[in-house]
Amino acid sequence: MEACTEDERVKLLGWLRSPYVTRVRIALALKGIQYQFIEDDAENKSQLLLRSNPVHKKVPVLIHNGKIVCESMIIVQYIDETWDTKAPNLVPKDPYDRAIARFWAAFVDDKLAPSIWGVLMAQGEKQQKAVEESLANFLLLDDALRASSCSGNAYFGGVEIGFADIALGGLLVTIKAIQKVTNTVLMDPQKMPHLCAWIDRFSEIDLVKGILPDPVKVLERVSYLRAKFTSAMAGN
Repeated sequence: MEACTEDERVKLLGWLRSPYVTRVRIALALKGIQYQFIEDDAENKSQLLLRSNPVHKKVPVLIHNGKIVCESMIIVQYIDETWDTKAPNLVPKDPYDRAIARFWAAFVDDKLAPSIWGVLMAQGEKQQKAVEESLANFLLLDDALRASSCSGNAYFGGVEIGFADIALGGLLVTIKAIQKVTNTVLMDPQKMPHLCAWIDRFSEIDLVKGILPDPVKVLERVSYLRAKFTSAMAGN
């Protein structure tokens, strides 16, 4: 029997509509890693998921040679370091550039994502505050991309997709769905030209285009979450 290669022992547990699973799928595709995708159920989580990630009980989960890695951006970094001989480098080699990439990726998760989910899962003044916070966060990202473009870079700190691009790019379809469901404008081309130009570049890359989740299915999921929230609020 032919021995399995490292690539053949890679499994990804998740669901296709998840923005966080999308991040990992983009990283695997950029590195050219073959893997088995195991679809889980967001509403009825499998025993495999619960065993693999007993702390958060969330996808994505990467299983490589039996070793389990959780949390999307930790997985992306693991992929880059494990297959470091395969181009491209997702995390910069230069210490300063690496620090900047990690800073913006953390900003997306710690500041931007909570404000965006707040737009979806809030009403009235709380929702308006979440909208204002989201706009402020997007303006900061626009400014970062403006500075990057002044250095001749099309992406966050580089000429190719990298760590911070994956962090933000995985969320794009979900953000657009949240805008539609809540009738808000969070990414304004007039106020954020550099960000919106980056979105167009990122979304039109063939490899990325083939991985980004189906907007219709994401919209269905986001609409369901919004309806579930409003129903719960009405019952209080």
